[in-house]
Amino acid sequence: MFKAVQSIPIPFLLLIATTLEVGGDAVVRLAIYNHAGPARVGLILAGATLLLGYGSLLNTAPVEFGRIVGLYIATLFVVWQIINFVVFRTFPGLPIWLGGAFVVVGGLIITFWRMA
Repeated sequence: MFKAVQSIPIPFLLLIATTLEVGGDAVVRLAIYNHAGPARVGLILAGATLLLGYGSLLNTAPVEFGRIVGLYIATLFVVWQIINFVVFRTFPGLPIWLGGAFVVVGGLIITFWRMA
């Protein structure tokens, strides 16, 4: 598995990692607030599996995390909003759009300024 991660292009790797992280968090949130009993346990285990996948993927990436942390945070914000809308039907308001624009621009500055 680790060698396969080495061949994934960085932008795609970031997209996969952020989707696993946000998806895992969403599944755990659903388990805690919307389910009980065996369904809750199953969903928590599924969420934990997704979060373990995110951590494993990110920590075996072929690049130092400090070099791409800005891009990761920007991608995380965007994926978080998409999952939040799809799973929880929550549309971001003006503060989220405005703050998110700063997050994305800041992430791009952190990533690409360091590379220059």
